[in-house]
Amino acid sequence: MHKLPFILTAVLLSLTGLGAAVPPPDKLLPSETFFVVTVPNWAATSKNAGPIFQLWNDAAMKPFKDKFLKKWNSDVVEPFQREFGVKFSDYAGLAQGQVTVAFVEPSGTGDDEKNGLLLMMDTGDKSDAMKTNLANLKKSWVDKGKQIKSEKIRDAEFTTYIFQSDEFSKTLDTIFPDPQEGFEKAEEPKEKKAPRKVELLVGQAGSLLIASESRKGVEKVVARLGGASVPGLSEQANFSTHYGPLFRSADAYGWVNWKAFMDMAMKKSKDGEEKPKRGAFDPQAILKGLGLNAVQSLAFSFQNAPEGVSARFVVNIPESQRQGLFKIVAFPQKEAAPPPFVPADATKFSRWRLDMPQAWATLEKTLSEVQPQLAGMVKLIMDSAGKDKDPNFDLRKNLIENLGDDIVNYSKSPKNATLADLNSPPSITLIGSPRPEPLAAALKALAAPLLPPQAKMKEREFLGRKVYTVNLPAQPGPRGAGAGATKVDRSVSFAATGAYVAISTDTPMLEEFLRGNQEKQLREFSGLASAADKVGGMGTGLFGFENQKETTRSTLEILRKESGTLANLLGSTPLAGRLGVGDDQSKFKEWLDFSLLPPFDKISKYFHIGVWSGAVKADGFHFHVFNPTPPGLK
Repeated sequence: MHKLPFILTAVLLSLTGLGAAVPPPDKLLPSETFFVVTVPNWAATSKNAGPIFQLWNDAAMKPFKDKFLKKWNSDVVEPFQREFGVKFSDYAGLAQGQVTVAFVEPSGTGDDEKNGLLLMMDTGDKSDAMKTNLANLKKSWVDKGKQIKSEKIRDAEFTTYIFQSDEFSKTLDTIFPDPQEGFEKAEEPKEKKAPRKVELLVGQAGSLLIASESRKGVEKVVARLGGASVPGLSEQANFSTHYGPLFRSADAYGWVNWKAFMDMAMKKSKDGEEKPKRGAFDPQAILKGLGLNAVQSLAFSFQNAPEGVSARFVVNIPESQRQGLFKIVAFPQKEAAPPPFVPADATKFSRWRLDMPQAWATLEKTLSEVQPQLAGMVKLIMDSAGKDKDPNFDLRKNLIENLGDDIVNYSKSPKNATLADLNSPPSITLIGSPRPEPLAAALKALAAPLLPPQAKMKEREFLGRKVYTVNLPAQPGPRGAGAGATKVDRSVSFAATGAYVAISTDTPMLEEFLRGNQEKQLREFSGLASAADKVGGMGTGLFGFENQKETTRSTLEILRKESGTLANLLGSTPLAGRLGVGDDQSKFKEWLDFSLLPPFDKISKYFHIGVWSGAVKADGFHFHVFNPTPPGLK
């Protein structure tokens, strides 16, 4: 993918304003569109921003926000402005209606292939200001000695800005230099592609700003804007099926014609493919095994209402065409509410009613189709596990046949205000089983051949139940955490109880669960039931909850306290190297100085709870997220 979309999208997403004056994107975009993300009314959406955007503009966030924006402007925005003569501040506030980023099928072939990126922004009653800005951009481009040419497309003035594709790359490399540049590298240097000539059309049709490399795409948008009968996106069945339930009233939405995208990717792969090596993976077999070739489309929508923020995501894959991965993870509509044993102080909870024996059978079939060698290895493990101690032991019978259709997980706040504890808070996972004791014994047998030599399995009794504990090798702790934190001891314990096998890396958490008798239950949490109704209830087979107030409290307090440790942790990442941070804490804090974040109590009003659900329907997989408006903002 070229770097051009990064820059143009950044320009459009920097703009804000009021009202819409042109047809919506589904009425403007051509039928060849296979990807679109749009905010149909940018100004109204910005004006009614949700809690997170309100938080960003809160006075308590000003020290952190100002320091970050200062670095962003000096190191990213200003270099691009100098190189390409675009002053982003001139465009701020000009977006009045839709802001749309789309991709249409590329025109041309080989070296002449045109990038299908298409950008549109409705400037409404600020169209004159946009005309002035475009005239200034044109003059600045000419003054810098860069090439342009002017033309009309259906009476609309367009300017083609001509440059080499590596001009963006060079500017990006100046801003984010490669930390390994100049050093000898182990791998062979990759052959650099020759730069190609980019011809970017930018113009204004009425109040609509349009930018694209594809003249064909621009012509169709301008034609539809003028009322011409040209096949459009709204006529695509893959798109229109989502319009009513997802897009019609959304503040923002996105859609991918996955089938068209895969067809283009496979065609491109075939055009330039080499003879496959013996034993290599067959891409077609992998796609079929995973079930990705049967996906029709992906879609999401976002909506902010007085009662809260809602987001929905759909993977459109008809039931009759599902295979591989999508058959493995499919689940029926069953009760997924928090069971009585989940305590009220759980900060995160999820429950998935997956039929695990059926999922395992589908997994084995998929592996056989995709990679027979791997399937054979799995079969060997299943056939031999536990037989060193009991020749009659049958892992498949004791493990797979004892699995149920219920997976429950919940966690609590970190015990200590450290990054290590934040990364691994107390949590427990419960595997449903009709016969949990044999299942626990099977897990013990399965673990034996898979554990490293130094790991040991221990057994003990707790409240009449057998608890199995595996002490795993200690792993290095986070750099910069100080003495005594260089290594982190790890263990996994599990035990059978009731209708589950409970598994946890936190022994006190497991013992608390085995004791039972929770005084306060999560299912009684204030506001949980009404929030769940917004995502289709708790009977869809998949449901989750997060106490965002408590998880954010823990995260914020730890970030403020351990900002330096986090800088050390991220210092060795490729991103840190690109930002010029490395191991220097002071440079990291020029970008993100978490010590400047306010105490949580000053911003707690922006946080409350969140719930989510999943459902498998005839047309595909549906996921729904809802965050109720925090009481402090009502």
